[in-house]
Amino acid sequence: MQQEKILNLFSFRKIAIPILLGVLTASYLVYRDLSKTNYTEIWNSVSIQWTYQHTFYLFLAIFLVFLRDLSYIYRIRILTDKKLSWRHSFQVIMLWEFASSLTPSVVGGSAVALFIVNKEGISGGKSTAIVMVTALLDELFYLLIVPFAILIAGFNKVFAASSEFHFLGSSYSAFWIFCIGYSFIFILISIICYAIFIRPIHFKNLLNKVFKINWLKKWQPKIEKWGNDLLQTSAEMKGKKLSFWARTFGATAFSWTARFFMLNCLIMTVNPHLDQILALARQLVMWVILLISPTPGGAGIAEYALPVFMGEFIPLGLASSIAILWRLLSYYPYIIAGSLVLPLWLKRVYKSKTIK
Repeated sequence: MQQEKILNLFSFRKIAIPILLGVLTASYLVYRDLSKTNYTEIWNSVSIQWTYQHTFYLFLAIFLVFLRDLSYIYRIRILTDKKLSWRHSFQVIMLWEFASSLTPSVVGGSAVALFIVNKEGISGGKSTAIVMVTALLDELFYLLIVPFAILIAGFNKVFAASSEFHFLGSSYSAFWIFCIGYSFIFILISIICYAIFIRPIHFKNLLNKVFKINWLKKWQPKIEKWGNDLLQTSAEMKGKKLSFWARTFGATAFSWTARFFMLNCLIMTVNPHLDQILALARQLVMWVILLISPTPGGAGIAEYALPVFMGEFIPLGLASSIAILWRLLSYYPYIIAGSLVLPLWLKRVYKSKTIK
């Protein structure tokens, strides 16, 4: 029964939707670029000859993809006290990224990640804490790096390429969407810190009160057990040494730095003189737009947003092509990897359960 539920989460329909959205958006963007210019103008605007330097930037971008994943794998091993082997950690991260690719960015793959980690033999409470601490580390890194990047790059330069986005008949500037997203992340971090490090007992009691509401009562026993596990894990997390947090945050910083500079490297294949810090700051603003995207994995939105925020760094007519290449390296590989890993993982975890 549980196998059927998890397979339904990764059904063909849910895989096809983001792929279709991405392909349709990419096709439209390429068509739009070509309708404004032609291949000769594009070639003349680039006016470069492919050299070893451009090949280096391309392979560096690919290397940064592997570095990003390796950092995540190392982090999950630390968070589970190395109870997961390198192979099992790889499977967990690939399935976690797979889930994130198939769920709306605003929702994320946390619920599926909780299921996956729990099936690896980690208790319910600790699995929840691992997922929550992972979110905490990711969002904390983002909160810390954004002010520095904008300060160094210059506020006016960062938001110079901002465009209006339309939603439910209203228009919003990229700056205000960024402020809303940044505030949301700050609130999320505050809740996680409160639940794990400050007043876990109060957080548990608050959840118990909420789930006493009539239409939520059926989940109250699970929430009660989850709250008890969370209290135990909170005590464990509070007792972790500074070296533990230094390693986990260091892995987080490596992973996110690799994620952002991978796009910088792709742009440098056509613009070797890229302003690295300004491009990084623009990505950080763009990331908020992707964070609140209603589409699975930001499909369609990401391909559209990149030319808006990064277009001035890319020669005429090539922004859409860079956007497609960016998604081919940062998004679609996880759909493929997750599809290959899922049957192997299901066979392993349910076989282990049967043996026990």
